[in-house]
Amino acid sequence: MSTYNILILGASYGSLLASKILLGGHSVKLVCLPAEAELINSDGFRVRIPIRGRSEPIELDSRELPGRVSAAGATDVDPGAYDLIGLAMQEPQYGSPGVRELLNAVATSRVPCMSIMNMPPFPYMRRVPGIDCELLKPAYTAPEVWDEFDPATLTLCSPDPQAIRPPDEKANVLQVTLPTNFKVARFDVEKGNEIVRRLEREIDAARFDAPEGRIQLPVKLRFYDSIFVPLAKWAMLMAGNYRCITEDGMRTAREAVHSDLEASRSIYDFVLDVCVKIGAPRDELVPFEKYAAAAESLSRPASAARALNNGAPNIERADKLVQLAAKQKGMRHPALDAIVALVDRRLEANRKMKPAAA
Repeated sequence: MSTYNILILGASYGSLLASKILLGGHSVKLVCLPAEAELINSDGFRVRIPIRGRSEPIELDSRELPGRVSAAGATDVDPGAYDLIGLAMQEPQYGSPGVRELLNAVATSRVPCMSIMNMPPFPYMRRVPGIDCELLKPAYTAPEVWDEFDPATLTLCSPDPQAIRPPDEKANVLQVTLPTNFKVARFDVEKGNEIVRRLEREIDAARFDAPEGRIQLPVKLRFYDSIFVPLAKWAMLMAGNYRCITEDGMRTAREAVHSDLEASRSIYDFVLDVCVKIGAPRDELVPFEKYAAAAESLSRPASAARALNNGAPNIERADKLVQLAAKQKGMRHPALDAIVALVDRRLEANRKMKPAAA
């Protein structure tokens, strides 16, 4: 059986998805900054995954996996040469020089494109019935960069697994902190569905040679026929990730959720109601109890909070996206309004400062 050529924009979180794809013997090209690309091309990457019942995580070394990985800058790839393209950068990055032009080339290539962003790409929202997407544009940093996409060729994969780059390690190391599954919605083009279904089977069948024998690895790819399944992440983002942001700093996701469990439940259930209102079957969404249990292990602030603290002038505004979607259905929640207002204030303060690293 022939192997796939897969392009992933973003080498940090993207290396987790890449590590799973490499298990099937496929070739993966990661698009990243020049220093990262040089490091990956010379030394591969490492992904550390915790295993239940094991004191130490498993380390996947890309150089020892069946597939082949390489890396390049945004101006050095031709999207048309690939079978599948993954979007693993933060949403504001797609408007930056070089990446903007690459994204346009991705769009016009019509190659099936799978996002693992927290923020659904704008064309994906066009696939959601009953939503006026024009009214969602204020949530996007540069909505025009998505104009050339055919929504049928783009799908969303809920980025439920949590991972960080350990601060004391090289940039080619990723530590998984919550080894849950990627949940991917179907494409409206069958070619993309065939690829994702095959990757799902291969990842399921893969085994890792550990000292105790051949073991299954967590973090699977799960294919769903429904376009609403990845939207389950919205409630998690509003109850946890964005509530890591405080007026003058940040807190861990565990603190955000568990310091006032009823407040967390209130906003979580509200967002589930929004999803149901726009068409999601309730049984495709994740109940609060299951999320709250997972949040016990989220001992770090979310990436949005870290980016704000580092002075980022833009972050992913899934908070504003959910607020605008709710507004279309005549729904609002004071806690969500407060989150959006707080993020607006923090971003405005960052933009008044000298440019800082995101």
